[in-house]
Amino acid sequence: MEKQFILAVVIFLITYAFIVSEKIPRTVAALAGAVVALLAGLVSQEKAIHYIDWNTIGLLVGMMILVSITRRTGVFEYLAIRAAVTSKGDPLRLLVLLAVITAVASALLDNVTTVLLVVPVTFSICRELQVKVVPFLITEIMASNIGGTSTLIGDPPNIMISGPAGLSFMEFIYNLGPIALVIFIITIPILRWIYRKDLKADPQLMAKITALSPEDEIKDPKLLKQSLFVLALTILGFALHSITHIPTATIALAGAVLLLLITREEPEQVLETIEWPTIFFFVGLFIVVGSLEETGVIHWVAESALRLTGGEILPTGLLILWLSALASAFVDNIPFVATMIPLLQQMGQMGGIANLDPLWWSLALGACLGGNGTLVGAAANVIVAGMAEKQGTPLSFLGFMKVAFPLMILSIVLSTLYLLLFYLR
Repeated sequence: MEKQFILAVVIFLITYAFIVSEKIPRTVAALAGAVVALLAGLVSQEKAIHYIDWNTIGLLVGMMILVSITRRTGVFEYLAIRAAVTSKGDPLRLLVLLAVITAVASALLDNVTTVLLVVPVTFSICRELQVKVVPFLITEIMASNIGGTSTLIGDPPNIMISGPAGLSFMEFIYNLGPIALVIFIITIPILRWIYRKDLKADPQLMAKITALSPEDEIKDPKLLKQSLFVLALTILGFALHSITHIPTATIALAGAVLLLLITREEPEQVLETIEWPTIFFFVGLFIVVGSLEETGVIHWVAESALRLTGGEILPTGLLILWLSALASAFVDNIPFVATMIPLLQQMGQMGGIANLDPLWWSLALGACLGGNGTLVGAAANVIVAGMAEKQGTPLSFLGFMKVAFPLMILSIVLSTLYLLLFYLR
């Protein structure tokens, strides 16, 4: 058993190293780690399937289908152009409006999808205004992660936490929404102040932006009505989860199927747009973490953490919050959360902690907000950096960190105060 224990740790660390280094695609790294764990007999094929969180997979697939069809309507371009017109071309006002759109869309959809839709329009508007795009990109990254923190579907870590923790859509909004809103209200004005000298545009170019027609961006009004109707139904389904007890993955998949039936969209075209690498990344990751659970590694780490904190809710919660934030700043928060979920469950069982909810909120806040610390902290950050590079405006790792890391620490300080006031007592 000791040999298997060490082997599980080695496979996990090597997999993690490849995911972080990006020497090979992270999906390949996660699947390779899973296959090696299976071949080494650390976990059987039947148990491996059991360790995959199908609620996370189903929820992601359902939301990806819904967003894939909705994005064809041009509604996201409409919102961005509407923000540009409303701001009258003033870059500083536009920065705030795009941040609001990004945060709200990230809460209702997810932050990865949101940046994929908002960033290309941001480049177009900045070219028209002849202003630097980097302040907008950094603001949108931070807004997407803050907005995504507030709901169950907003950020992959929250999706992953919701199933094992048994937390509903409304519980996420009720418990994380207020602090996410406070952090947003404090963070965006600071970013506006930091970039106040960089964001000045020619009045003639500003007038040109004001003349744009947002309505021209709507490509299919009928499809837009159908998509918004089904999206509203799906979000209502999430909100009523505590009454209906229908799993969130079932609600998301039901919404996706309903939209496919109503719109008569070709399934092949829609399914091609699903981010299958992300889905299989999760599958591989769950199996690798499952091998840690199967060989007793998670149990041993939980035991060590309980010895360190004495099983007290206050030090345990603060340790999880700050460890999650600092770790998520430098490594992708998804594999970190995948490892922490069974660890918290073990700590609850061994430490006799009756109510684990404060620890789940600590993990969610640390992982989601910690992702703002560096360019590799969250999937949304990596995607924006890649899009910026393709446009010939690369985001500097240190340049981003210089602005984002102190703001991330500020958000964790605010989260600490929030948790101390309402949960860790």
